[in-house]
Amino acid sequence: MTWVLGISIAALTALGAPIFVALLFGASLALLFFPGPPLIALQQTIFGGLDAYALLSVPFFVFAGELMAISGIADRLIGLVRALFGRMPGSLGVAALGGSTLIGTICGSSAAAVAAVGRNMYPQLIESGYGRRRAAGIITSSGAIDIVIPPSIAMILYGASAEQSIPKLFIAGIIPGLVMALLMAGYISLSAMMARIPREQGFRASVVWAAFQNAFWALTMPVFVLTGIYAGLFSPTEAGGFACAYAMLLGFFVYRTITFRAMLDAAVRAAMMTSRIMMVVAAAGVISWILTVEGVPQALIAATADAGMSPLGFLLTVNLLLLAIGCVLDPTSAILVLAPLLVPIAISLGIDPIHFGVVMTVNLAIGMFTPPFGLNIFVAQSVLGVPTSDIYHGVLPFMVVQISALALITLLPGLSLWLLNGM
Repeated sequence: MTWVLGISIAALTALGAPIFVALLFGASLALLFFPGPPLIALQQTIFGGLDAYALLSVPFFVFAGELMAISGIADRLIGLVRALFGRMPGSLGVAALGGSTLIGTICGSSAAAVAAVGRNMYPQLIESGYGRRRAAGIITSSGAIDIVIPPSIAMILYGASAEQSIPKLFIAGIIPGLVMALLMAGYISLSAMMARIPREQGFRASVVWAAFQNAFWALTMPVFVLTGIYAGLFSPTEAGGFACAYAMLLGFFVYRTITFRAMLDAAVRAAMMTSRIMMVVAAAGVISWILTVEGVPQALIAATADAGMSPLGFLLTVNLLLLAIGCVLDPTSAILVLAPLLVPIAISLGIDPIHFGVVMTVNLAIGMFTPPFGLNIFVAQSVLGVPTSDIYHGVLPFMVVQISALALITLLPGLSLWLLNGM
């Protein structure tokens, strides 16, 4: 049954079928033609896989990201970051990176960050001499940090599928996300110096103060969301609902930039995005159930033990596997399909499942902008109107930078676990 499942899914994916169609077709084929669980189990497992309280946070954070885009919250955050860096080499590129990171602390959506930052910053980057490839590379790769920085939709899905604490995963993602951002900022600054890109206007306290006042209420949004989660005031699901309500409050009554019609349009877009995610969640739940019934996780654990693989060897193997898979699958699909298989092996080798979740998320974050099929590449191409070949060239240096960050995060578990151990 297992080999039929794998071949059918791989074949349909290669033919361009939506991932949820490939997963459900493979599961149906396996259940229909091989003895074992009855076919009615397919329906029961589909709905059972969606019956998880943690998954309720996904539509909330997706909707919060849409509200940020139409309310001007993202633009105000970007403006503050830009004012802070002054005459730093590559300050405009670093501002795009910082703005994307700040947006990630609210909605956890990489695609939303690429769209918001791209619309705001790309024309200015071009005018400042960054060039199409460099500018597109900065915007496309910066958005990947948003699925590592909390609150992260990818980590919510990992926590739900691997039965791990989502607040702990959020805390564990803080330092790795900052490491990724700092290494990227260093590269952007160094490359801007080498390319002799003109610097922006010098740092001025009055400009920073004005930008801070303009962005003050937008800044309180991630503060309230993250503080509420870590202080135990509300769960990640309730935090998502709070983020939506707070974004609507700012848009309607503080900034007065949202109309009722615009909010309805944002809700429709969020509903469509959520439906796509949930279809994959349901289909992946069926695959995980079939593999568990067939004893595949237990067989993989035994094979790993027989091979004498060390924890480090396993992590390096997983990194290579996920970097390759991230090129063709989105993080949602990869996490939901692979986490139930890989997490038991990691635990059997003594690897902390929280650290493993961060490693897995960082790998798939890099896959978000890895040619040929990284999701951020297509979002950037749509928003920026840049040829895909230019985006491919632009992201290559940032792939090297992010893989360097991945190596540090993999080899130094303390980067993920230090904040947790100190609590």
